[in-house]
Amino acid sequence: MPPRTRGGYTSSAPCRRPTGSERRQRVQLREVEPAADRDPVEHPQHDRDETEEVFEGAPGGPIDRCILRSFDKHIAAKIWLGEDRAPLKLVNHGAKLQLWELGMERSRIYETVHRSGLAPLTSCSHRVASRPMLSAFCERWQPETATFHLPFGEMTITLDDVASILHIPVTGLMISFSQPLHVDDANALLVELLGTTDVEASRETEQLFATRAFLLHLVGCTLFADKSATSVAVVYLELFRDLSMVGSYAWGAACLAYLYRQLSIATRFEVRQLGGYLTLLQA
Repeated sequence: MPPRTRGGYTSSAPCRRPTGSERRQRVQLREVEPAADRDPVEHPQHDRDETEEVFEGAPGGPIDRCILRSFDKHIAAKIWLGEDRAPLKLVNHGAKLQLWELGMERSRIYETVHRSGLAPLTSCSHRVASRPMLSAFCERWQPETATFHLPFGEMTITLDDVASILHIPVTGLMISFSQPLHVDDANALLVELLGTTDVEASRETEQLFATRAFLLHLVGCTLFADKSATSVAVVYLELFRDLSMVGSYAWGAACLAYLYRQLSIATRFEVRQLGGYLTLLQA
């Protein structure tokens, strides 16, 4: 009867013990085979070290600039290096609003303005803004996070602040414009909605024109004050085409977004002026 091997199979060859070299070869195979089946995910550290992006810190600023990528152009970086700029010139139209008051003789216009939700802007604007204080706020503003970076942490202006300070709508239809108006389109809009022609208009039409003109003046002096200091973008007039819809817009959200944008621009070292509704920032 042929002998049985350890695996249970029979063989006609005589059974013999493996030599020392054969035993060493089997041990080496046992040590190498598991390494071939090993999941390479067990050692991800080497791959991460080779592909990870390295950010260098900024003098006097963030150690890791993966978030504040534009810090090199920030006014705070220039101040750390010994450069400085004078307090910003402010665009504040609080005094101009007092030049166009709505008395009882213009009651119909006042009623329309009151229904629009923008009436509080006629009385809450500061006549004077503090240049040193608002300039210091700009030095602390970071565009990437839309917050003020202060010694005790981060702070920002919220929609709740807008509603509490300005008392204007913060929810509703969003205000946005796809592109600036061409000069011809702007002129046509002025003629259509403000009646800037020599044609004599009816009394009722004059009331509509005057109401739109006042609302355009109001938002140009407050929510969307720009650096021109004497003009307002005609594109906002489109929002007053239907006066019954004016109160449905989220004016507070648009004002806050516009102020964020103006603060971000003012953080650049070469900028010398600050726009936006400064009453909201100073209050």
